Amino acid sequence: MDYKNILFEVKDDGVGLLTVNRPKSLNALNPETLDEISDVIDRIEKEQNVKVLVITGAGEKAFIAGADITEFPKMNALQAYIFAEKGQRLFFRLEKLPIPVIACVNGFALGGGCELAMSCDFIYASDKAKFGQPEINLGIIPGFGGTQRLSRLVGRAKAKELCMTGEMISAEEAKAIGLVAKVFPADKLLEETLKIASDLAKKSQIAIRAIKRVIDEGVGMDLRSGCELEANAFAMTFTSEDAREGVAAFLEKRKPSFKGGFSA
Repeated sequence: MDYKNILFEVKDDGVGLLTVNRPKSLNALNPETLDEISDVIDRIEKEQNVKVLVITGAGEKAFIAGADITEFPKMNALQAYIFAEKGQRLFFRLEKLPIPVIACVNGFALGGGCELAMSCDFIYASDKAKFGQPEINLGIIPGFGGTQRLSRLVGRAKAKELCMTGEMISAEEAKAIGLVAKVFPADKLLEETLKIASDLAKKSQIAIRAIKRVIDEGVGMDLRSGCELEANAFAMTFTSEDAREGVAAFLEKRKPSFKGGFSA
């Protein structure tokens, strides 16, 4: 697929960089952009050459300023449902990727942009970034999972406040409430994010994938069931070549060289 609305490259270290590239529209999400992001996910699943995915926005103003509101006047209730379901299906696919997915939020992350960021594993933000679910100001509500993911990340009361008031919050406040993992100066954000992504790409991909799966599945379980899930995954990592290499490197006081794969 030739992309009109996004840029995608895979760096030598296995880090994929996806940039939503509609700066004149503040990188707003229209159906075509959603389809192009979905195609990138197809490629990652098929080719398996991406170890970490970083998502950011083009320009200095916005990560993603939301869904493309110019599409809304064309929609009746059924079309609005189809659009919401399309975005939700994509964000679930993004969330379920077995590799780490990092949102690199360089500006406004509003509405659909905040929702996309929340479907990533964690968020790194510029000190100039702003977050919010301002749909209430249009007389509508979030449709790409915002009410559900936000409440799970920051708690019901704070999610209700943000969705009901439509308030935009700073990156520092977003960090304080647990929405953002780290805040970097604007001119260092992408560099620092890619540095961390590159470091993750060098770690045991078997262990990384196990951590992601156990946390995502375990969070909906009772504690005892979650710990049983963890114990089983812990045991499975012991069958991997990476576990043998990691332990040997530690005992030999050297850096490990992880290759992935399981031992016989």
